[in-house]
Amino acid sequence: MMNLRSTLTFVLVLGLPGIALAQEKSRSDGRLEREVGHELVMLPYYGVFDNLAFKVDGYRVTLLGEVIRPTLKSDAEAVVKKVEGVESVDNQIEVLPVSPNDDRIRLAVYRAVYRQTSLSRYALQAIPPIHIIVKNGNVSLEGVVETEADKNLAGIRAHGVSGVFSVTNHLRAEKQSS
Repeated sequence: MMNLRSTLTFVLVLGLPGIALAQEKSRSDGRLEREVGHELVMLPYYGVFDNLAFKVDGYRVTLLGEVIRPTLKSDAEAVVKKVEGVESVDNQIEVLPVSPNDDRIRLAVYRAVYRQTSLSRYALQAIPPIHIIVKNGNVSLEGVVETEADKNLAGIRAHGVSGVFSVTNHLRAEKQSS
């Protein structure tokens, strides 16, 4: 089953100077990863048109992704800085340009994807796992779905929206086809 934590991309970077040190660092990074992920999904204005990702390197966190509100970028940095053990935050989150055309495309892609009968179950989650990023008419689908078929169907539905120049499907399937 899907969980909120799976909506974020988790990248763990470990240095391995010695086994004992690597194991200790791994436990520390794992805790930081969980806490940072939790804080990000709990942001009040984080939604389906935003994509937040991060990587943990020791006690340094790099924030990545795209958001439609500049305040979400600063809020993400602020909550991550408060996580115990985080020594520095490199905020590389991109604020998407304001565009009425992109707003129209966001809404149209949302409807095309989430109104599809077999994909509508994803819309019932607090933060739907299929994130729709639109920049200058180009769509990127980010997140996690259950199957490869759901991934492909979401991409097809997004491609069918009028005014979309391109669709990049970065959705990950939890279950791989055999």
